[in-house]
Amino acid sequence: MPAAFALPLLFLSMAVNATALPAEWMAGIQHWLGIGGIAAITWALVRAVGAFEDRILARHPVDVADNLHARRVRTQTSVISRAVQIGVGVIGVSVILMTFPAIRQIGATLLASAGLAGLVAGFAARPVFGNLIAGLQIAITQPIRLDDVVIVEGEWGRIEEITSSYVVVRIWDLRRLIVPLQWFIENPFQNWTRQSAELLGPAFVWLDHGTPLQPVRDELQRICDSDPRWDGRVCVVHVEDVTPEAMKVRLLVSARNSGDDYDLRANVRERMLDFLRREHPGALPRRRNSVDTDLRGAAAG
Repeated sequence: MPAAFALPLLFLSMAVNATALPAEWMAGIQHWLGIGGIAAITWALVRAVGAFEDRILARHPVDVADNLHARRVRTQTSVISRAVQIGVGVIGVSVILMTFPAIRQIGATLLASAGLAGLVAGFAARPVFGNLIAGLQIAITQPIRLDDVVIVEGEWGRIEEITSSYVVVRIWDLRRLIVPLQWFIENPFQNWTRQSAELLGPAFVWLDHGTPLQPVRDELQRICDSDPRWDGRVCVVHVEDVTPEAMKVRLLVSARNSGDDYDLRANVRERMLDFLRREHPGALPRRRNSVDTDLRGAAAG
């Protein structure tokens, strides 16, 4: 597409030079044709960067079991590509503006008072450049990557998009949380897939103190063995806490990714409660009350 605009402009410029137009008219036409050529070149460079990005992304798909390296590459490529495209666009617009003599004179005047102008411009553009620098920091250090599972402002979601100024977090209920890039540099957050997509997930149940734990362990193992979302690493039962009314039992399981982890924990809770109601109805928490027989006899007398 850029060549489809640039080539006619080139031929038109050659045709204008071959005409007998007045010099002023010819200079004005050539000026605007030159602006069109610069815009086409800038457009072509931006599209070339985008094509290079698309090629890298196509060679690193994320729809595989272990996509940590692919997500790392895609994040760096996307962020750096946006920064380069913005830089090319800014340079192209600057070159076009400098072709106007009046703007060149304004530029010389601004350079004469560069201290104040630079201070004002820097303060006004601080959020823009702050996000741009934050984007480069994220691309290099990678506290987040595309498709990472994060908890931001108490919301669980996945990194859906990283732009040059903000990050889109797709929340579990399909809402989108828009977060400035700088926020991820300046604030703490949880990243569940920083090193690996594998997760440990606890499912808690409250049981009566008299509940036998070995049948619970055996049933949890049967649940894990029959569920394809279990990755075969962890399937254990621990007593997490004890209160006067009941004990808190943790059913700890592992899965390959956060989606499987959530569904596996839900399945473990449902099937374990169904097993306890069916096989050990006395295992569910109960409130016990005792009656002092001496006080009861005194009240009857």
